[in-house]
Amino acid sequence: MLTSLAIRNIVLIDALDLSFAQGLGVLTGETGAGKSILLDALGLVLGNRAETALVRAGEDKASVTGTFEFGRLPPAVAEALDEAEVELEKGEPLIIRRTLKADGGSKAFVNDQPVGVALLRSIAPALVELHGQHDDRGLVNPRGHRALLDRYADGDVAGVAAAHAKWQEADARLAAARDAIARAKADQDLMLAHLAELTNIAPEEGEEQQLALARADMQKGEKLSGDLEELRAFWDGSDSALAQMRSAARRLDRIAEQHPLLTEALAALDRAVIEAGEAEEKLIAAAEAMQFDPLELDRIETRLFELRALARKHDCSVDDLPATMRHLREQLDAIEHGEADIAALEKEAGAARQAYVALAEALHAMRVSAGMALDEAVAAELAPLKLDAARFRTSVTRLEEDKWNASGMDAVEFLIATNPGADFAPLAKIASGGELSRFILALKVALAEKGGAATVIFDEIDRGVGGAVASAIGERLARLASDGQLLAVTHSPQVAARGNRHYMIAKSSEGTVTRTSVALLDEAGRQEEIARMLSGAEITAEARAQADRLLEGV
Repeated sequence: MLTSLAIRNIVLIDALDLSFAQGLGVLTGETGAGKSILLDALGLVLGNRAETALVRAGEDKASVTGTFEFGRLPPAVAEALDEAEVELEKGEPLIIRRTLKADGGSKAFVNDQPVGVALLRSIAPALVELHGQHDDRGLVNPRGHRALLDRYADGDVAGVAAAHAKWQEADARLAAARDAIARAKADQDLMLAHLAELTNIAPEEGEEQQLALARADMQKGEKLSGDLEELRAFWDGSDSALAQMRSAARRLDRIAEQHPLLTEALAALDRAVIEAGEAEEKLIAAAEAMQFDPLELDRIETRLFELRALARKHDCSVDDLPATMRHLREQLDAIEHGEADIAALEKEAGAARQAYVALAEALHAMRVSAGMALDEAVAAELAPLKLDAARFRTSVTRLEEDKWNASGMDAVEFLIATNPGADFAPLAKIASGGELSRFILALKVALAEKGGAATVIFDEIDRGVGGAVASAIGERLARLASDGQLLAVTHSPQVAARGNRHYMIAKSSEGTVTRTSVALLDEAGRQEEIARMLSGAEITAEARAQADRLLEGV
């Protein structure tokens, strides 16, 4: 709820600090004293447009700070602050500050963290609900009527929303499967041709690299064939250098024991023979690896050309061709098995739709029943508020299936006929602002609204009425404020007497300077103010006595 409001340099207010409490707070004062200034100041905190005309004449800037405290932060506020990355400790008050300059421009802060004005507008409905002479929001707006009726009916809206989400997901899967099969069927002949071509070539992973290496070796072999042939003479045949080295080693072996140097010479020669033998093996292996076969080279190059052409055709690498072939097989298999899959998905979507319809039908029945109960409850409140000729009706109408949504299959709107025989019309069509305010009060009392704004403000709901009607308004306002916070700007002494806290708004002038002030009245001050409201400019003893009776009677 709103616990304090600090105003600096707003129109006729230079500096004002107000504290508020739970229950019914009433604001009174003579016409033109500046009650609207307070509401304009509060509107800045709630994200209303910052008009430069609000800055007090002669000042450069103005500011308004509103403090709200909650046992538990409203979920809508918590979500909005979290999304805006505004940190708020558990149990910490919500402090909203708005500043504006005389030459234009404004800034907004939440607990000293800069925020956009759009954030203030998004959380405002959960903080303050304002009903005035020309209110076009809150209970008047039909967009909120369904939610109000659902809270009154305590219907399973969450269950309907979950069922709707499940139905939409099932429908989306079905649509995606149908679309995939349709696309696949359109390309089926082409896919069969591609698969046949790939199957005929039968590409293998890593094949391109193997073929490329083999071709490179054969091309090197072609270039080195002459050199390798000349080298063969060094180890091939009985007259080769290697054969002569082996013969020399055998002859040296027979005489090596005759002298140590001969033994060393034999060891060196043996090593040379071994090394030469290894060289012979390497040369033979290299010659075999690089053996040039024109037919085999032609086969390898043809194979590489075919594989790379296919890769370009399918816009992939050669190594990805086996995966492409598998994917084509899977697509073709999906076409064959697709009808069975579609049937299963159709069954799933149908079951999800039936589950949603069942819950939405039950919610519809609850809405209709709760609507009739609400009609009776509102009707009982109309006569005491001097609206006995008015009739109220909760309209619950079925939507076309293409408009069904997470909130069900109904459109809900509160309608009223203000005169006998008149047609029912939306609340916003009511001509009289006073009637509208009183009707909203009747509706709020009947709804005993749960989950509304933390603070409710009625601006001159008692305009144009008095006596028993004003007493009825005061009693209902007090009833609404019994477990919450309600502020009422009023000209009615009967309403003012019902307040738990009474604020008097006054305007004073000193030379050319005019100021608006607000004072929290004590018991004596309340009696005097209510007496003024009863008698006018001159407060009589009779007015004071009547004020006492009003205060004692509540």
